[in-house]
Amino acid sequence: MRRLGELEAEIMDRLWAWQRPATVREIVDDINRGRRVAYTTVMTVADILHRKGWLRREKAGRAWLYEPVRSREEYTAGLMRDALGDSQDRPAALLRFVEVISDEDMDALDAALRAARGDQDPHPDGGGGA
Repeated sequence: MRRLGELEAEIMDRLWAWQRPATVREIVDDINRGRRVAYTTVMTVADILHRKGWLRREKAGRAWLYEPVRSREEYTAGLMRDALGDSQDRPAALLRFVEVISDEDMDALDAALRAARGDQDPHPDGGGGA
């Protein structure tokens, strides 16, 4: 999985955060709060993301409404999978990774491994989640 480009990531970040379909105009207006970007540039990149399979779109009047096909977590997991796949020694790469992550991330990883294995209580604190 190829990492998203800068503007691609900006568009996806907004759509992931908003959790609803949005028009190019809404995306442009939000980006322009921090920096200037042309409407046509965002329209072109949104169309590219659609053709790549990252966005679905639906006509709403004269505008397109765009929404993500995959979640931010699916994107991140794909990048992590690809990074691990680049290693010639996967166990060593995993060991180096867990040596540098925070205690909170270690607990989250442990909970994820328990859930993937089908353990009854994937929460390390025994709380069972909310």
